[in-house]
Amino acid sequence: MHMDPRLNGYLTRALTHELAAVQQYLMQARLTGLWGLSAQSTQFRRDVNEELVHAERLMERMLVLGIPCNATQLPPIRPGRTLAEMLEIDRKLEIEAVRLYEEAMLYCARRQDEETQALMRALMEDELGHLKELDQQLSELQGE
Repeated sequence: MHMDPRLNGYLTRALTHELAAVQQYLMQARLTGLWGLSAQSTQFRRDVNEELVHAERLMERMLVLGIPCNATQLPPIRPGRTLAEMLEIDRKLEIEAVRLYEEAMLYCARRQDEETQALMRALMEDELGHLKELDQQLSELQGE
């Protein structure tokens, strides 16, 4: 497969997004731990691990395609002052990921790159699942 700058861009943006999510969730795990919210801290740590797996899968695909595994500049961390605010920030992050993966999936379909398309679909489905979890957590918090 020849080098495709647009595909390179999608994969690089995806890797950047996943590493930004790792940074965000790791900070939130530490912060909620300091607040004494151990269950939420544990959940954020699980989220860190899931995003790391996503980053590894993207890196593997990039290596197969001969694309350098370089993330671009990570956005600043947004901690949130309350648990609800954290979850809202994370929800926006996940929506961005879903949109990115959806767009990349469509591009890969046009390009007939079934392997990258399948990866993007799998990542999108994981992020949709995470979005559903965030919505559930937010609704539980609002019910308190």
